[in-house]
Amino acid sequence: MILSLSSRILMRVNARQAVPARPVRSGRPGRPGNSGRPGRTSRIGRTPATPGHGTLRRPPAPRPGLMNGCLVAAGIGLGATTALAITGETGSELSAAGGVATFAGNLTGLVGTYLALIMVLLVSRIPFVERVAGQDGLLRWHRRLAPWPISLLVLHAILLTAGYAQAARTGLWHQVDVLILSYPDVLSATVALGLMCLAGVISIRAIRRRVRREVWWTVHLYLYLALAFSFAHVIVLGQSFAGHPLTQAVWSVVWAATAGLVLTYRVGLPVARSARHRLRVTEVRPEGPGVVSVICQGRKLDRLPVSGGQFVFWRFLTRDLWWQAHPYSLSALPQPPYVRLTVKGVGDHSAALARLEPGTRVAIEGPYGTFTRYAQQRRRVLLIAAGIGVTAVRSLLEDLPRGAKPVVILRAARREDLVLGTEIADLAQRRGGTVYELTGGRAQATIDEHSLPHIVPDLADRDVYVCGPEAFVTGIVAVAKVLGVPDEAIHHEAFAI
Repeated sequence: MILSLSSRILMRVNARQAVPARPVRSGRPGRPGNSGRPGRTSRIGRTPATPGHGTLRRPPAPRPGLMNGCLVAAGIGLGATTALAITGETGSELSAAGGVATFAGNLTGLVGTYLALIMVLLVSRIPFVERVAGQDGLLRWHRRLAPWPISLLVLHAILLTAGYAQAARTGLWHQVDVLILSYPDVLSATVALGLMCLAGVISIRAIRRRVRREVWWTVHLYLYLALAFSFAHVIVLGQSFAGHPLTQAVWSVVWAATAGLVLTYRVGLPVARSARHRLRVTEVRPEGPGVVSVICQGRKLDRLPVSGGQFVFWRFLTRDLWWQAHPYSLSALPQPPYVRLTVKGVGDHSAALARLEPGTRVAIEGPYGTFTRYAQQRRRVLLIAAGIGVTAVRSLLEDLPRGAKPVVILRAARREDLVLGTEIADLAQRRGGTVYELTGGRAQATIDEHSLPHIVPDLADRDVYVCGPEAFVTGIVAVAKVLGVPDEAIHHEAFAI
């Protein structure tokens, strides 16, 4: 049925209200979400008569209070670190030749190292932290914080070298040679600083866009090596630690705890979860131009703590792909023993998934993400997806209760790019909702402050979830804010190559 939209901007847009009546089945050509293989029924993606998550393990609800406690503890730790550097100096040391520069070097070194540890903890994927801030939020904090420890540690090296040179009455470059060749662990600390600077440089946006994700990821692994290299020289040479066994012990515990959390949640938990579920690829199914669904079979998937809208880091154990894990959203809640991801081939890794063979073993890390119904502030929702962002919206829609009356807007350049459309229409219909499909060029199928209120008159009473390419998500978030939707009712997830 064609909807009549009064906005002039949408007069030329292909806006259709989907009218689903039956679950998706394969063998029906030309329909989004079907495999196109005659005589077969899809193992996953068939919407059950009741929400399919009744027997699934639910992840724990977010606990903002616990997160706030961590922020307070981090602030206290920063204050204690600063106080440690200040109280470790005496008046006579400050008044000596090079004393001020040496003190400033010690202070910037301690604070910079502490902030580097916090920077690592932000991306250590601690579950109760991730459930509140979300991985995208934690990565934003990580990026904003990163210049500070790197800059402070560079300043630390310069100031200490200058202070020692003043005290010894030698040249700056001569003092560099003395420090590297004569002081214990300074060489390894210098290498560590170089690795940190390399990770910082490659993360500059203009450079990051020109570097393959695999290269960027590999360089970032050096950050852990850098921190390991720098530990010894802090304990042995630090003004606040040399000859102070208590402060040495406390600082060692802080480092050990950081390393323990990273190893537990970046290594231990993914290994344990992969061993528990023992996933293998059972089918790779075409969904649309350049888009495939990878269906995996495993054990105890009812115990996987997942919500609709979340993503998982997938590691496909083939000769070419085993060494890298990439984040892809679940395009449906697990239907044990099956779980599904749907991917568009826009990079080397995602394009390679279309060539996966049945039986390929799969390791997973996650699920992660706050693009879930736990974030919902109001009774009803508006779900907006562009391109492959439809995957997260589809699984989130499945997770909504009956009577939710969602409004779903699917945006694509061409009708054949509207993948999973039949499944979404069926899910929306079972929840009393409406689906709008907008296709065409940007000038035609635009979603702005003029057109959106015509499509969703009760926008002010709904949460807005939006998922798709970064530019699209940024634009929709801006439109929602202009139309008066508060920040806490806007939830978004952006995809990038």
